[in-house]
Amino acid sequence: MASKSSVEKMKRIEELVAKYAERRKALKEAGDYAGLARLPRNSSPVRHRRMCALTGRSRGNYRKFGISRIMLRQLAHEGKIPGMKKASW
Repeated sequence: MASKSSVEKMKRIEELVAKYAERRKALKEAGDYAGLARLPRNSSPVRHRRMCALTGRSRGNYRKFGISRIMLRQLAHEGKIPGMKKASW
């Protein structure tokens, strides 16, 4: 499980990305790279990393569900994800 600080850090970065998205887009279209450099580093969407909403795990995440593969499997076995069942053929 990820540390609380890393989860909070990703939340802060996500907020900064959303806050500066319009300004960043305008500066890119204008070609003002000096203006882009003056923006906070964490406002760049490249710095944001998807994390599991339940555990904070940063690898093996499903975009559709927003959780890691491990939690997806666990919740599916418990029947907490509607329509998902174990495959058999």
